[in-house]
Amino acid sequence: MMRTSYDPEADAMFVWFAPEGTASATTKEVAPGILLDFDTAGNVVGIEILDVRERVMEQRDKAA
Repeated sequence: MMRTSYDPEADAMFVWFAPEGTASATTKEVAPGILLDFDTAGNVVGIEILDVRERVMEQRDKAA
């Protein structure tokens, strides 16, 4: 089950793909402000997106 959350103070969005309570063993920044969390088997268990408001505004401006 996928879960999401947004932290307005940090302006960060989190998306989890693993069951609740699954720990992240490592994190890798794959693009500026885009981080992937991996479990001990190397599976992606989550994504963290930083500067969400800025990214949304950029995409909105591109679509206009």
